[in-house]
Amino acid sequence: MSKPYQPTPEGLAKAEQRRLKKQQAKLHPPPKTENEQGHILPREWLDISSQTTGTSGRTVRLMTWNLLAQSLVRRELFPTSDCLKAGQREHMLYNEINSHNATICCLQEVDRTEKLFPQLEKPGYSWVYAVGPRKKHGCLIAYRKDAYECVRQKVVVYDEEEVRAEGDGNARRGLSFRTKNIGSLVALRQLGGGDDGIIVATTHLFWHPAYAYERARQAGVLVREVTKFRTEGTEIEQRWPCILAGDFNFGPDDPAYSLLVGDELLPAQKARLESSRVVHATVDPAISVDGASAAEEEEEGAESGENDPDRIIVHARAAQPTDGLLTDTELEDLFRQSGTPTSAYDTGLRTLPDLAAGGLTFGSRVSIPEGRRGAFEPVYTSYTHYWQAVLDYIFVLDAPGRDVSVVRLAKPHSKDSFGEGLPRKGVCGSDHISLAADLRWPST
Repeated sequence: MSKPYQPTPEGLAKAEQRRLKKQQAKLHPPPKTENEQGHILPREWLDISSQTTGTSGRTVRLMTWNLLAQSLVRRELFPTSDCLKAGQREHMLYNEINSHNATICCLQEVDRTEKLFPQLEKPGYSWVYAVGPRKKHGCLIAYRKDAYECVRQKVVVYDEEEVRAEGDGNARRGLSFRTKNIGSLVALRQLGGGDDGIIVATTHLFWHPAYAYERARQAGVLVREVTKFRTEGTEIEQRWPCILAGDFNFGPDDPAYSLLVGDELLPAQKARLESSRVVHATVDPAISVDGASAAEEEEEGAESGENDPDRIIVHARAAQPTDGLLTDTELEDLFRQSGTPTSAYDTGLRTLPDLAAGGLTFGSRVSIPEGRRGAFEPVYTSYTHYWQAVLDYIFVLDAPGRDVSVVRLAKPHSKDSFGEGLPRKGVCGSDHISLAADLRWPST
């Protein structure tokens, strides 16, 4: 009978070394690479070029995305997220932007610019960055510097824009709330020959769910100013199409959406506008409130509970005729004087009815009356534990005689992709889902 194995002292020492090495590896794993940290849910693209007319001309890929400013992150607002720290999200944000390979990027809630700007330089972007008064985050338009040059730019401060000719300062502006929100506009001239170009505007409208009137006013001002910006350019620039992309903070069933795309206001939408025709303490200092609470209302995400769509209006009084708030008819006139934009997603996805059947469109979960626009927006563009909504859009305002066609779209994600709510590792670094479209229009 053979003797049982007896390890030698040298063998025991080597075994102990291997054990200690494994133990150290578990205690101190190697750092993850940027690619591992930045893993996101892959995005499919939908080709709808066969459904469109006028296929010749220049094609531009444009994306829009709300990055979720780090200054707005609160654990109580995103209780199910597993990546709220800046270091956990930043590479996911960069990868999402780069994954679309867009010619033009419209970004909102942009902060930590010392980190973002170098990342935009790597793939060859230039950019225009604008911030509202005393805001901690802003709006950014990035464009490929080998494709375009910026020839003009403008910032629209909604709080300062007048909407009527009579009355004092506040009445002429028709303000219900001083929000510090802005729109950023640029005129981009095509490089490499030709006189073609594009007007691009991005914005982040007022967040508060109950202030339907103020959001409608801001959207109307934006369309008016974009149209004006185009007409102020050269004769050639006046023939450039306009794109309005960003976080509009209203849904496809909201009165502002209907006003923007030219649908008549429904009775329920008129009621929403009427209930929000108030004057907030930020406009009328005579209203007595807790100063800290009033200031917090201005910033998206600053208060717990901002995700409640039935949130009541506080620190405000009913509007009086002398306050100058626009009537429904005056709002309609404000929008119609500037033309009627169309939505890239609502137009494009309308040609793919199977997406609605698959639950990927807004109309698959919310009833939109037949003949009205909005049913074919993505099913969600923002998805958190408390808040699931469509808030982001790419709107197109054609140039005279040069209609813009939608030829490809980044496919909406299904609800199942978002787990218990964004941001989420391996899925998306923001609480918003990016939108992207290939747009084509005839050459000059």
